[in-house]
Amino acid sequence: MYKNELDKHIQNNSTTNSFVLFGESSFLIDMYTNKLANNIEDASVLKFYHDEYDFNSAKAHLSQASLFGGENVLIIKSEKKVPKKDLDILVDYCEKNPDNLFIYAYYGSDHKTYAKAFAKKSTMSVRFFNPNQGETINTVAQVARDKNVNIDNFTITHLLGIHNGDVALACNEIDKFKVYDRTITTKDVDNLVFGLAEVNIDDLIKKVLNKKDFKDELKNILDHGEDEIRIITAMTSYLTQLYMFNIYIRVNGTPNALDILGYPAPKFVVEEKSTLSLRFKPNTYYKLHQLLLESELKMKSSNVDKLSILLSSMIRIQQLI
Repeated sequence: MYKNELDKHIQNNSTTNSFVLFGESSFLIDMYTNKLANNIEDASVLKFYHDEYDFNSAKAHLSQASLFGGENVLIIKSEKKVPKKDLDILVDYCEKNPDNLFIYAYYGSDHKTYAKAFAKKSTMSVRFFNPNQGETINTVAQVARDKNVNIDNFTITHLLGIHNGDVALACNEIDKFKVYDRTITTKDVDNLVFGLAEVNIDDLIKKVLNKKDFKDELKNILDHGEDEIRIITAMTSYLTQLYMFNIYIRVNGTPNALDILGYPAPKFVVEEKSTLSLRFKPNTYYKLHQLLLESELKMKSSNVDKLSILLSSMIRIQQLI
């Protein structure tokens, strides 16, 4: 099913007690994981993040009586796929015991695996796509309502513009406006929000790829709320786009943003990315992607210095190019 179907079940109080959440939008996966789990009182909660997952511990948690006399809640967040046989067993514990709640939040890219994997069970398997502009505004508006912040769609659009459309960052700003017992205005947003429009990640990436000093800009971005994993994934996405430009130009001679990106881009953006894309050979792209993906994996391990990994990755990129 999709987000709108899940919303109807939540509204009608007709959800089951096991969920598999996956898709393109990590923000919505996080948001609905919290929404489904946070309203349960006196719950015994066990959470696994990324490499922490242990099947025996997960199974034991759902098979025992709750320590608080309420529900047993199991949450697994991982970009690695949990074996299907494990999931089947955990789901079965939920089908046998209505006092269990199981949420598997999968952040990986293999979306086909879970689309129909639980068709014969009561599990709700939900795919979340990246929200369009209207959905993004509605999401921020819902967060504002949940936090009793009075803000209209025009002001939300202004807030999203400051953060380059990033719904996660915009939602994180809502708490700042709780001090006002009135409708929030664009002036309030300008006074309280410092956005990434002024410290653009793309500018940071271009400095790295042009072998310029990037440390001050990186510090500025981190100081204003961005985290290391989001920066490393943004770099991977940017390089993927450059590689697509590179391949398209070598095959067709000239770039076409609609074919490459799926949408028409401004002429200066197409020219800039085309020029930059041709500076690197295919083997260099392979090495850069390998480096970034390995760095992202390291960052998602427990007890690591994410900033050190990010800095070393950026320096290594400049050495490779």
